[in-house]
Amino acid sequence: MSSSVGKILVKRIYEPAAKSDGFRVLVDRVWPRGIAKADAKLDLWLRDISPSTALRTWFNHDPARWAEFQRRYHAELKQKSTLLATLTEQAKARPVTLLYSAKDEQHNQAVALRSFLLKPWAKIRPAVLPKNQSHGKPIEKRRKRSDNDND
Repeated sequence: MSSSVGKILVKRIYEPAAKSDGFRVLVDRVWPRGIAKADAKLDLWLRDISPSTALRTWFNHDPARWAEFQRRYHAELKQKSTLLATLTEQAKARPVTLLYSAKDEQHNQAVALRSFLLKPWAKIRPAVLPKNQSHGKPIEKRRKRSDNDND
């Protein structure tokens, strides 16, 4: 477990909430069937941290695709540093439980997300915009150099 991240658990949302769950976060893009929002006992629904619709559709909970799903999902997660920081900041203070609705308890996005969060190389910080290196001009408005500028 990474020294900067505390205890991160994974649990089906259909299991009863427990005090030991700590900060409860639903990581499904779609609200789980049969669960009333009032009964979910969530601290946060972080739907945008879930895999893209295209990746979820491709994976289709097929264990044979698990390794490739994790690789692709981890690549997507690298672009979600602000959302990841939300989880890691909470995990520094108390347990965080990643909640999911899939029937497969071993091959789902919460398990893949947990493995990503616990990787020692996963230094997750809130996204910071790059410093403007264009001498006062907004980066997107810098003039592109053309071949004619070398004259």
